[in-house]
Amino acid sequence: MAGRLLAVSDLHVGYPENRRYADALAPGDPGDWLIVAGDVGETFADVGFALASLARRFAKVIWTPGNHELWTLPSDQVPLRGVARYEAYLKLCRRFGVVTPEDDYPVWDGPGGPVTVAPVFTLYDYSFLAGARPGDGRAAALAAARAAGLRPADEGRLHADPYPSAAKWSRDRVAVTGRRLAAVAGPLVLASHWPLLREPTAALRQQAFAPWCGTTRTAGWHTRFPVRAAVYGHLHIPRTTHHDGVRFEEVSVGYPREWRRRAAAPPPPRVILGA
Repeated sequence: MAGRLLAVSDLHVGYPENRRYADALAPGDPGDWLIVAGDVGETFADVGFALASLARRFAKVIWTPGNHELWTLPSDQVPLRGVARYEAYLKLCRRFGVVTPEDDYPVWDGPGGPVTVAPVFTLYDYSFLAGARPGDGRAAALAAARAAGLRPADEGRLHADPYPSAAKWSRDRVAVTGRRLAAVAGPLVLASHWPLLREPTAALRQQAFAPWCGTTRTAGWHTRFPVRAAVYGHLHIPRTTHHDGVRFEEVSVGYPREWRRRAAAPPPPRVILGA
């Protein structure tokens, strides 16, 4: 098998410039796989159309949700919330052959393989706030955001039904995912929308956003498991870093106003494995 394992996130196809970029994404080799690490769009129809289109072009598409897919906006024709919304995305992805966090993890047998590619969905629990404990930091996080003049968009748009909070949903997601990863033999590429550990959030201009960026419950995964690379997005700060000798790839496209500060066009998908 030839080809490359590629990764991209935060396509935000609701913006016309980003939609044109997503529509133009194409494999360089018939064997190319594409990881899509969340925030494809804000409405169910946009996310479904983009993933179905990518699945027709790439040999395999692997998706995990971001916070924007989980938003329930008044204008969305699919008013599902929380777990029901996530499960509706699962059904949609399976219709088009897109791999989700609930499916068997595929094994990349191309250059650099074999490596198991695990899309993980863990949400956040406000524990990236300094001094917060997992599951109980929301009030403090909101207070810090208000003091900084920020209004995190997830509050009021991302619902956790039937869970009482995103933090409680995150706790269960981390527990289930950790058990699945422990059962995998051999090296892994982890693909998450949120970074697995707090350190990447140090690059945020507004540190008050950090509590919505992940959970400390996943902080040891890159060393506990044989992780070859950890893919994530969400921060809109595309870069390569290393933590404890493990490569972390932030692969977001971001909003047009952001990628235009860096270049005339959005960044291409990042090569995770392969020539």
